[in-house]
Amino acid sequence: MYDHPYIHSFNHAVLEKVVTKLTQQGDSYDVIDLYQDGFNPAYDAEELRLFHRGQTHDPLVRQYLTQLKTADALIVITPIWWNDLPGMLKEFIDKVMKEGPELTHVVTKTGVQGTLTNIRKGYVLTTSTSPTFYLRWACGNAIKKVFIQTTLKQLGIRHVKWSNYGGITNSTAEKREGYLAKVSQMSF
Repeated sequence: MYDHPYIHSFNHAVLEKVVTKLTQQGDSYDVIDLYQDGFNPAYDAEELRLFHRGQTHDPLVRQYLTQLKTADALIVITPIWWNDLPGMLKEFIDKVMKEGPELTHVVTKTGVQGTLTNIRKGYVLTTSTSPTFYLRWACGNAIKKVFIQTTLKQLGIRHVKWSNYGGITNSTAEKREGYLAKVSQMSF
């Protein structure tokens, strides 16, 4: 899943490295590109009414649900904006993650129980203006504590690794190339 509007961004370079690596490994994959797909993160009244029945009138939501239910891995490539996930990705979770045993989760007396257990491994590759240590220690580590250890875990995705390229605004071309080389060496 890719969440960045600008094709000349460093995030897009990360996406290209991931796609190249998956192709080299012989893995089949689908890219969910929220901006390129024209994903509309906003609810209308009908979408919200259907949500509580695990339904949607948005064809992209149906497509994304099918892709998620048949995937064995999830790779999320996104910037960190204001110390957290961008709104588009948050709204993807709000709008696409539908309640129902054949969908992404069920709600029980003890909380949310995820049904995306087909996704056996996950990777969250982020970039940020802030240094990674600042996100982890001064900002409460929202990506790891909320997104990975709570949201993804509640959806049934348990084994997730996070890699952040922090301090991107002041980084050098050489350091960015070094990070891209690291991405090329990851085993997805």
